[in-house]
Amino acid sequence: MTRSGTRLLVAGVGNIFLADDAFGPEVIRALEGRPLPPGVRVRDFGIRGMDLAYELLDGYDTAVLVDAAARGHRPGTLSLIEPELPGRTTGTAPPEAHGMDPAKVLALAAHLGDEPLPRVLVLACEPEVRPSGDDDIAPGVSAPVRDAVERAVAALHAMVPVLLADPAATPPLSRPDESTARSAAGSRTR
Repeated sequence: MTRSGTRLLVAGVGNIFLADDAFGPEVIRALEGRPLPPGVRVRDFGIRGMDLAYELLDGYDTAVLVDAAARGHRPGTLSLIEPELPGRTTGTAPPEAHGMDPAKVLALAAHLGDEPLPRVLVLACEPEVRPSGDDDIAPGVSAPVRDAVERAVAALHAMVPVLLADPAATPPLSRPDESTARSAAGSRTR
């Protein structure tokens, strides 16, 4: 059962020209063939951090960011992370959010908004190939990350109904190698 008025954003983030960083956009593209329930906003933000920061201020209960993130797992491993959200800052310069560093995007959204940010979850995939610099263009994802795209779509189809029914619920992620320990970055892995 869906709670009346629950608003949910699923946002793909990453650079399609930087190998496995394209995981988020690839998952959003795969969702075109297996759409999520009506009323869920699904959007590929690519590297448009400013656009995502403003979208997070649009009254969502929960936002699920789909991204590649090096966490020390086997390539292709999916993790569900709930980062600690930054507090609103006043009287300081806004954080820079060019590109797509999710922490900077969340800081910018917190700086710009008058209301608290929505609950943010990150569906992350451990990359295998990460170009070493901005000049290293490497389109296409590695085999383990390509295999993880369909698992991420399945995970979103399991998570979204749970989050629509209760935005504060802990959605399932059926991966045996997931940790429940707090990550070094100060976020929880589920």
